[in-house]
Amino acid sequence: MSDRYSFATPLWRSLRHRNYRLYLTGQLVSVCGTWMQQVAQSWLVYRLTGSATLLGIVGFATQIPVFGLGPIAGVIIDRYSPHRVTVLTQSAALVQALLLSLLTLMGWVQPAHIILLGFVLGIVNAFDMPARQALVNQMVDAKDLSNAVALNSSMINAARIVGPGLAGIVVARVGEGACFTINAVSYLAVIMALLAMKLPKKSDESARQFSIAHSLVEGLRYTLATVPIRDVLLLLGLVGFMGMPYMTLMPVFAAEIHKSGADALGLMLGAVGFGALIGALFLAQRATVLGLGRIIVVATLGFGLGLIVFTVSRVFWLSLVILMGVGFGWMVLIAASNTALQTLADNEMRGRVMSLFSMMLVGMAPFGSLLAGWLADRIGAPLVVATGGAFCAVAGVIFARELPRLRAAARPILVARGIIVDPTAGDEATGIELR
Repeated sequence: MSDRYSFATPLWRSLRHRNYRLYLTGQLVSVCGTWMQQVAQSWLVYRLTGSATLLGIVGFATQIPVFGLGPIAGVIIDRYSPHRVTVLTQSAALVQALLLSLLTLMGWVQPAHIILLGFVLGIVNAFDMPARQALVNQMVDAKDLSNAVALNSSMINAARIVGPGLAGIVVARVGEGACFTINAVSYLAVIMALLAMKLPKKSDESARQFSIAHSLVEGLRYTLATVPIRDVLLLLGLVGFMGMPYMTLMPVFAAEIHKSGADALGLMLGAVGFGALIGALFLAQRATVLGLGRIIVVATLGFGLGLIVFTVSRVFWLSLVILMGVGFGWMVLIAASNTALQTLADNEMRGRVMSLFSMMLVGMAPFGSLLAGWLADRIGAPLVVATGGAFCAVAGVIFARELPRLRAAARPILVARGIIVDPTAGDEATGIELR
């Protein structure tokens, strides 16, 4: 799958694969537009209503389809080509952005429109996120997978720095509709990159001989029986429910705590993105996947404690510094967990496992967002976010206590894959064992 280009530096080794270079370039442009739309949409909702509860409702509508449709999406991806699914989902997302742009530029947009279109985008994302995760696995060799996942996270967070900052400027000077238009156009970059790829044909017949219901049950049984996969997903589910809502409430911190506008919101989200970029690059430069379990623990603790400290800050520049740490912890947790899951999952189950990854990470967030928005209007956003951070920190401690058991369960899987050469050689030979 690799080509004649040489990327000898460990940090960039995945770029020797032509398909991955195309994918990463297209995604960089598209994700910048996505972040611009997210910031503009949040600010538009808060400007129209001034309600933290409605911010939570919009977050719920956008993310709940990932929870409801995630398992089905995994079956579809295991049956068909992740590449084909991704082309379709990116095209659908383009149409959604165009509709939101038209309504806003014409002055017709209402909160109900934003909620409905957010729900549509959530349906698209339910299929898009696990499809893109599975597609990355097809574009690189097994030894480059961890680097590819980390570089993909780096790209997302480089865009997360640029996108919110641009959104703040564009919203302040032109309006939210312009951000939605830019996002729609940005999807063309990734669609063109996907169409330019050369991937082997996937044989679908063996996966289609069973019903969707049978495949769903099979995937669930496999996940529950594979202890390291199950426990990583449970950790992500809790963090997604208790930790992710801080993003939904960020406009409240910008407007009420720091007495600023969309430009401040863009800087705050950009700070999260900058920290996340550093975290992703930290993982990308690692030559081995050894010790991912310990990294997951530290990242979870750091993320939770960072949220607590952020809620007590009333100095804007200090809040930005803290948010960098929050972003670092969050991205290291996501990327390390992603790598562990993709490495441990069987090929025929990867789509279903990664759909559960999306379901736990993003699909649990709408419940948290809805609850957080409702509570923030009653007890205040800082207390809500701090409570979520405390739950995440406790989850990190519990996961740390389970590492020896997870390491023992992961060992036979890694031996069977040839990742561990000598299982009796001790921890240094245990590859991605969750140590």
